Amino acid sequence: MNFSDFGKRFNRYSGISHLMDDLSAGLLDDDMVMLGGGNPASIPQVQDVFQRTLDGLQDRGDLVKALVNYDASQGNQAFLESLADYFNTQYGWGISRRNIALTHGSQSAFFALFNSFAGTSGSSRRHVLLPITPEYIGYTDLGIEDHLFVSQKPQIETLADQFFKYHIDFDHLEVTSETGVICVSRPTNPSGNVLTDDECLHLDQLAQKNNVPLLVDNAYGTPFPHIIFNEVTPFWNDNTIVCLSLSKLGLPGVRTGIVIANEDVVWQISNMTAITSLAPGGVGPVLVNELLQKQQLTTLCDDVIRPFYQHRCNKVVEWLKQSINDERLHIHLPEGAIFLWLWFEGLSITTTELYDELKKEGLLVVPGKYFFPGQESQDEHAESCIRMNYVQSEEDLQKGINILSRTLKRFW
Repeated sequence: MNFSDFGKRFNRYSGISHLMDDLSAGLLDDDMVMLGGGNPASIPQVQDVFQRTLDGLQDRGDLVKALVNYDASQGNQAFLESLADYFNTQYGWGISRRNIALTHGSQSAFFALFNSFAGTSGSSRRHVLLPITPEYIGYTDLGIEDHLFVSQKPQIETLADQFFKYHIDFDHLEVTSETGVICVSRPTNPSGNVLTDDECLHLDQLAQKNNVPLLVDNAYGTPFPHIIFNEVTPFWNDNTIVCLSLSKLGLPGVRTGIVIANEDVVWQISNMTAITSLAPGGVGPVLVNELLQKQQLTTLCDDVIRPFYQHRCNKVVEWLKQSINDERLHIHLPEGAIFLWLWFEGLSITTTELYDELKKEGLLVVPGKYFFPGQESQDEHAESCIRMNYVQSEEDLQKGINILSRTLKRFW
């Protein structure tokens, strides 16, 4: 096939392609322990709420209405109104529905936003600045041009009990005339790191000083799905773009992303949606709007979703320490999201090679090299880490940890 340059770019195999292929393989192979993907946990209480809500929508005819009609390119207007009221009540942001656009999942939102603010612009070329890595695997190949990202290695703080934590190295962070947008996730996939309020304030000041937007990926954050284990202050202003998702709430199949921004950015996103896909999906917005109208969403997140993940996370951390029982295992302090980020100090092989060995034993994880976009070469730290989820059954998690422990002993 004679693909264009654009076609060739998206015909290349990538980290996110690798991840999704592994997800498919794990689903097809009953014996494979799938600790690599990002599908949220199946929480019975949450699924019961979704089922009851869908039943009510079906009884009223609203579910069929959502299926057989296009929404506006900006998204379901009733849901946009409810979201604006929700964020104004929660945080006093003073936004309206004109500050919110829906997309086909947050991944498509980042594709639109990264390429709207970075890349070739007249005679200049701008980049996406990632002030701290590791960062989300899905960012890496979203640019329609190569070399879209510039990123920075983190400061590493050693903590007690085999934990460590990443911080932004502000002393070496450079926002230049070639920076088009600054992007961070909070909590961070893969590490579970949560930027402090001071770090966010500092980034906001840098962004405004240099007249570039600050893009905050809030897919796991507060107020929903609230998979975040310490207290933080969410923020938004006219120069900030906050992206949320219904996926980690437990609805990945509805493919609904949420972008909160100034009206110019919202118009840009809505117009791109109209051109590329007419309108975002309608089922997710109708379902979650019902939860907002009945004031169930906050309770579901605070009383069910967050405690489930925090309890499970604590359990898995203890299982890892007991099974591996080696001081060279370091665990990034889990402050949120649905993954654990493990650093195997002094490993005799790279974690890319470890990935292959684990796969032979029936365990899928994700090697660390994929989470450092925007860097010219991978350093030893990047090739000493893996990401594993902790959302599978306790039986699978213990089986996977045993495989990991057994395999590590061969290479330490």
